[in-house]
Amino acid sequence: MELPAVNLKAILLVHWLLTTWGCIVFQGPYAWTNFPILALGVWAVAQRDSVDAISMFLGGLVATIFLDVIYIGIFYPRSNFSDTVRFSAGFLGPSEERSSYQPIDSSEVPADPESKAHVTRGY
Repeated sequence: MELPAVNLKAILLVHWLLTTWGCIVFQGPYAWTNFPILALGVWAVAQRDSVDAISMFLGGLVATIFLDVIYIGIFYPRSNFSDTVRFSAGFLGPSEERSSYQPIDSSEVPADPESKAHVTRGY
């Protein structure tokens, strides 16, 4: 049985980077589920001819992706975030609410309620 050409070293490197970044925020079960898969990846790279090693590594990656989505969904900090920010796990960031729309080509200066005086400086 011949497996498709897969660069296991690149997959292992990306999984290692994502795991170490994830361990910065999440501890405990996150690391316990991801580091054994890294060990399987090292085994798969060391024994490229072993179908068992490669299939266990790739199957483990699929399982950790599923478990990571669940873990991040449950344990991500929820302090005053909108549903969109919680869904994106903080990658998008909150959008700024704008009460009035002003086109770019408008000649009017927008009213800034926070500043008392508007100073125009020439450069």
